[in-house]
Amino acid sequence: MIIVKNKVMLRGLLSVTFVAALGFNSFAQKKNWQNLDLKKDSTFGISTEKAYAELLKGKKSTQVLVGVLDGGVDIKHEDLTRIIWVNKKEIAGNGKDDDKNGYVDDVNGWNFLGSAKGSVKDETLELTRIIRRDKSKFEGVTAATVKPADSAAFKIYQSAIADYDQQTAEAKNVLQNINGFKQVLDAMVAKIGKADPTLADFQNFTPAAGPETQLKNMMVSQLQSNTFKEFYDGQIVKGLDHYNDQLKYNLNLDFDPRAELVGDNYADSKQRNYGVNDVKGPDASHGTHVSGIIAADRTNTIGIMGVADNVRIMGVRAVPNGDERDKDVANSIRYAVANGAKVINMSFGKAYSWDKKAVDEAVKYAMSKDVLLVQAAGNDNKNLDKVKSFPDRKFEGGGIADAYLVVGASGPKDDNTLKASFSNYGKTTVDVFAPGVQIYSTTPESKYEAYDGTSMASPVVAGLAALIREYYPKLTALQVKEIIMKSVVKVNHNVDLAEEGGAAKSVPFSDLCITGGIVNAYEALKLAATYK
Repeated sequence: MIIVKNKVMLRGLLSVTFVAALGFNSFAQKKNWQNLDLKKDSTFGISTEKAYAELLKGKKSTQVLVGVLDGGVDIKHEDLTRIIWVNKKEIAGNGKDDDKNGYVDDVNGWNFLGSAKGSVKDETLELTRIIRRDKSKFEGVTAATVKPADSAAFKIYQSAIADYDQQTAEAKNVLQNINGFKQVLDAMVAKIGKADPTLADFQNFTPAAGPETQLKNMMVSQLQSNTFKEFYDGQIVKGLDHYNDQLKYNLNLDFDPRAELVGDNYADSKQRNYGVNDVKGPDASHGTHVSGIIAADRTNTIGIMGVADNVRIMGVRAVPNGDERDKDVANSIRYAVANGAKVINMSFGKAYSWDKKAVDEAVKYAMSKDVLLVQAAGNDNKNLDKVKSFPDRKFEGGGIADAYLVVGASGPKDDNTLKASFSNYGKTTVDVFAPGVQIYSTTPESKYEAYDGTSMASPVVAGLAALIREYYPKLTALQVKEIIMKSVVKVNHNVDLAEEGGAAKSVPFSDLCITGGIVNAYEALKLAATYK
């Protein structure tokens, strides 16, 4: 599943009368805050701009290719078009595999989720696919009757069933609550008499008793930094779309778009040559946003500035609206590595794995080619020391991928709110934290938007890794990882941690990740200069 925090943030609603619990973002951050400096700007960014001004000015760099394994990239975006990778060995549009790599017309990357018939947009969750696969085998089986050889698979099946039931019930409950919220809000707007009411309209509105009073207060807070249309479309409409999609696609046991649109032999994990050259796909919002964070053009005067200044972005489409499939992830890693990527960003993850061995083999291939993998930790506020998330750096059967970074999300303030409330964490499993709250970046059709998520924190670190490799090209992937981890700004205070099912508690930030700190470009580049 793509690791972007659902901006609707309606999980756990009780009823429309509890509108205070909605948890909407009611603040606006500086558009470039992830690149700012804590001391200079009073914002806990990674000091990118300070590094450019004091350490990199006048220095030469070597271009670095970054693979963005995601849901698609808009290669025509005004702030990305100059930095999109072009496969010079391929002749565009001639219908031939000019470079003999097995992919026809792969000029800017590849899409493993489509064919000439189209591309997969919506998909099931992995747990849905596991239930569908194993239902006939385990229906009626109990822990007492399961065959010993099937016991491990049976436990996974049981876990998938439990998760499926919980997520289905939750989606139905939240949908009901959003609709109730929408009904009250629509009635208020009708009373105001304007289709697009302003902050002043809500301030002057006299609410009826009950939900309208709470809703008025919330809208006054929201419209301090948003228009009504931005709020309504971004929260209510997208909320309904999100949870409807969960029921219609992600959790639908009868939905399977793979055979028709991709046409591969899914059972053959060694199959490589399938897909299409459309790297944008039907929804490139997430991958385009990620790409901008890494390397949006720093030489123009429009849009935003990425972390890295001499990067080319290779879009590899492997992640639908639903859980990515292991076969596609494995092939995407192999494609990016084989075509020269030195850093790969993976802003996705899931709770179950269909074919971990295939992904492990691809990760081992990346390790053999001196590639650094950077992955988002996830947005469930869970301890990854205790729960599984895939892909991961631990190989089935033993061993570990050393050149692999797992990234949690931090906010802009150096206080108890520094850990993003949604971010997964883990003292032994998450390496570092990086900005991931209200990160403003590129979206399709040359637009820009602020997203939350470890999906946004991961490309901050991938951009930093690319920046280091640009200016110190002799460093290995392992050295780059070491530099990033050694140069974090240590956080020596407690932060809020709301455990699932319990009240928030105060914990040392050092308990949340291996390094106990936030990545820092300035300190990393200073340290890199000392490596021989």
